[in-house]
Order: sequence, then C-alpha cells, then structure tokens
Amino acid sequence: MTETAAKPWPVVSIAEAHAQLTAPGQRFELDEAVIDGVPTKVWKNAPPTLRDVLLNGRAFGEREFLVYEDDRASFEAFTRAVVTLAHRLQADGVKKGDRVAVVMRNLPEWPVAFFAAAIVGAVVTPLNAWWTGPELEFGLADSGAKVALVDDERLERILAHLDACPDLARIYVTRASALPADDRLARLEDVIGPVNGWKTLADQPLPDVDLAPDDLATIFYTSGTTGRPKGALGTHRNLTANIMASACAAARGFLRRGEPVPEQDPHKLPQRVYLLVVPMFHVTGCNATLSPAINSGAKLVLMRKWEPVEAMGLIERERVTNTGGVPTIAWQLIEHPARKDFDLSSLTTVAYGGAPSAPDLVRKIVETFPGSAPSNGWGMTETSATCTTNIGKDYEHRPDSCGVAPPPCELKIVDPADGVTVLPPGRVGELWAKGPNIVKGYWNRPEATAETFVDGWVRTGDLARLDEEGFCFIVDRAKDMLIRGGENIYCVEVENVLYDHPDVMDAALIGLPHRTLGEEPAAVVHLRPGGAATEDELRAFVRERLAAFKVPVKVAFWPETLPRNANGKIMKSELKTAFEETAAS
Repeated sequence: MTETAAKPWPVVSIAEAHAQLTAPGQRFELDEAVIDGVPTKVWKNAPPTLRDVLLNGRAFGEREFLVYEDDRASFEAFTRAVVTLAHRLQADGVKKGDRVAVVMRNLPEWPVAFFAAAIVGAVVTPLNAWWTGPELEFGLADSGAKVALVDDERLERILAHLDACPDLARIYVTRASALPADDRLARLEDVIGPVNGWKTLADQPLPDVDLAPDDLATIFYTSGTTGRPKGALGTHRNLTANIMASACAAARGFLRRGEPVPEQDPHKLPQRVYLLVVPMFHVTGCNATLSPAINSGAKLVLMRKWEPVEAMGLIERERVTNTGGVPTIAWQLIEHPARKDFDLSSLTTVAYGGAPSAPDLVRKIVETFPGSAPSNGWGMTETSATCTTNIGKDYEHRPDSCGVAPPPCELKIVDPADGVTVLPPGRVGELWAKGPNIVKGYWNRPEATAETFVDGWVRTGDLARLDEEGFCFIVDRAKDMLIRGGENIYCVEVENVLYDHPDVMDAALIGLPHRTLGEEPAAVVHLRPGGAATEDELRAFVRERLAAFKVPVKVAFWPETLPRNANGKIMKSELKTAFEETAAS
C-alpha cells in the first residue's frame, strides 16, 4: 500500500484565494461605489445598513441571542426591545443625524440602545465606560448628544457634569434602584422592561426612516497625540464591512488548505457562541463582534468583568466556540491552574488583537486547544475595527504578522519622508489603508481630518512593512501611544496630568514590556527644586484625574532635566534605563 504524501501548504496563494472568493456570483463579489467623491471597491452583498443587520438577526426568531447572568433573550425578544425603544426615542424628538450616547458596561441593554438609536437614523456615540466624570463630560458635550442611555455606575460619574452638557435633554438609566430628582432622568426599564420580559413586548413596525449605506451611524472617540479625544465618524457601510471581512478571512483559510469553502448559510449551521469580554464601546466589541453576531445568528455571552475561572465556567456551560480579545485573555486561559477543571473543548477560535503579543502564543493555543484556530488581527478606530486578519495555518507560519487585508480593503506602505512614495515589499514606512471600512473623518475636526484622510486612504501612523503576499508586519507606532491590554494610552494625556502636579518639572510616559498585557505605562519625572512628591503620591494624583488603566504602574525619578534631542523632543529610548534595575531584580 502506497503511503499518501502530505498535502503541500499552502495549496492556493492569497491572490488566487481572493480572486475565487470575489468572483462574480460569489458571496464576496466586489462592486464599486463613489464615497465622498472617491471611487471605492465595496462588497456587493454586504448588508446595506444596520437596520438590515437587525432584520437579518430577527430571522433567527426564538434562537437565543443574549446571555448575562440570569438574563436571557432570543433574537425576536431583542428585536422587540430595540423597536420599542426606537419609537420612544422618536417620541423624545430624536431625528436623523442627532447624537445619542450609550454609556454603560457590557449589558444586554447596550446593544438594544445601540440599534434603537441606529434605526431611527441617529449617530450613535458609544463612550468609554472606564472614563472618569470629566472625560465623560467631554464626550457628551463635544458630540452634542441629545439623549444618553447609561447604567447606574456611569450615572454616578456624570451627575455632577450634566450642567456642562446643555444639549443633553434626556437620560435613560438602566440597573438603577432609584434615581435622583431630575426631570431629565428616566428608567430604561420603564420603557422596555426587564430583559427576561422583552419577549412580551408588543410587535411594532420598525420606524420609517430613510437610511443609506453612507449615512453617518456612529461616533467612536479615539485620542490623538494632542491628548484631546477625536470622534471618528463611522457610516452604516463601515460597520457592515466587518461582517464581510471576518467571513472572507475564514473562507480564505479553507482555500489556502485546498479545501472547498463549506456551507455559508448560518441558518443551516450550528450556532456559534461568543464569550464577549471586549467592551462593546470599542470598535472591536461593537463592529467586529456585535454586528457580525446578530447578522449570523450567533449567541453572545456577557460577563460583568473578566475573571478567568468564571470565564472557563461559562465556556463549559454555554459551549462557547469563540472568545478572546487581547493576548492577556488567551494567556490566562492557557496558563490558569484551574483550566484542567473545565471542559473547554467547544472552543474553535481564540482570537485577539489590539496589543503586542509574543510569537509563541500561537503555538501555545494550538497545543492547549487542539480543536481551535488561533487568530490575530490589526485595526484601529479609523478602520472601523478589522482591517487585517491572520488565522489558522497562516498565523502559525507567520506568528509575527497581523495578517492580510481582505479585498476590497487595500494596504500600502508610504515613505514617511515625503508622504507620497509607495514603498516596495520589505521596506518599512507608514501604513496606509483604504476600503469600505474607512471612516469619513473626525467630528468637527476639519484640520485633523485633512491631515489623516487622503483621497479615501487613512494614514494610520503605524510603521510597518508588507511581504510579497501582502502580509502586514507592524514594526512600531509612529504615534506616541501605548497599548495596555487593548486599551490605548496616549502619552501626552498622562504627561499633562503629571505636569499639573506642583512638584513636577519634567515628565514622560513610556511603555514597559508585559508578557500578557503587551506593555504597561511607566512614568519618568524630574522634580522641581525642593519638590518632595513620592511615587505613590504621583500615581494617586493621576488616578484622581484619569481612568485607572492610564495610571503609571511605576514612577522613576530622573536626577536632571529629561534628555532631549536637537529639536527639543524627549528621547524616551534613554529613559527606559530608569527601570532596567527593577526589571533585572
């Protein structure tokens, strides 16, 4: 009997796979649309708007959609809650183009608030639930939000700041036992009832609002190097692009192995179950997880906060197939001593992005969860989340790459010296991206928009290279930013707070490597003559003014003014020596 030779890999090149997937008549067939005057390749079969995504989800009827502690809701129940709230928003005077803020942790009410606002044509503005009161005040005031939907914890943070938000006429609060006396406040439960009661809500028609793919749908805030957050303007097309991107990347993996792409109709497939631990106020949680889950009939299992043992219990109980978010989560699922006590065999995908990760993480995932496909990716708020994906064997063979952009998304490397010359494969330059996922610009920031968005391309600020097949390798970040476990920390914002301390003369924030978080913030300061501030005092000073994840984990004291180059810029690479002794001990 002749031994069968091992099948070579890859059987199909990236270019061949993409050509097959996007051919006329195929699910990922391409079309062309003119977006803001720029001809842009788009997916022909993408859902046109978020209303279409909602209706696609409703087609799954009584299939379970949301699970949170003792709360459970089907797709039909969820849709009824969305439509009920949408009509209330219209009764409150919300019209197309008005901003509606969603400010809460991952609760079943979050997607209800999001889609209710979206289907009445509002520009949904999710704000970071980790922000402090002053940070939330900025987001509410800058966006000009007319209505906000918040949970009890966020209400406590914004109460003292409401007078600084003159446009805010109504605030719906969920999970609150009592509300302060304020005519603007109302209980969300008085509109839609408790989660387990959504199935009893009346079946009402959807609001009659004219929606188009390139209408504004969202404002997601992302900080810039000035430290002041900028609101990225997303469209319905931007959000639905993620639905196609993730499906296209998965289909590409089968072709690369020489296998036919399996059945794509989610009504004929086993239900996928996501343990969603990424906040929905991030584009990853909202655009790359929530919308695709609704569109494909997947179930979302929510947690109040990430806790490894609780997560493993949920994976076993709910037969979770997909989880991840940042490398921290993957490492904890792999290394936690309690892992042997749980059946995690249902996992088929452990995905992450948003933070640097060790190349051996992919090997560990394959060893620990043999039935799963590790996945990594790259994106940013301005790319509406997913822009590249590296999955399965491609990731095993290129563990240091963030993957390939699925058509119609495009990448190019531009020489930062002139901002024009496109560099060949292998050369490092600034990464630019184009496609139906690129946002329209920044809310009320024309100068920043003109600087960042050029003829349909977004200048990412990341330094990267592409190989011959289009795999992207992020080399460094041109922007002065750290990523701690998926959370962006813009150095100047923390530095400005440190400068406000009366004892601080000079300050800089740098990143210290961390095995699971990717990196953590650390500060180097030079005190004024006579200054006596301690490390604990400075950390507490920052903690009072900024979200907890932005607080430096360490503060080192530099004996003289911080080193600068000829242009006066602090040379941060030299400052890391302040922590070398600690790292070595």
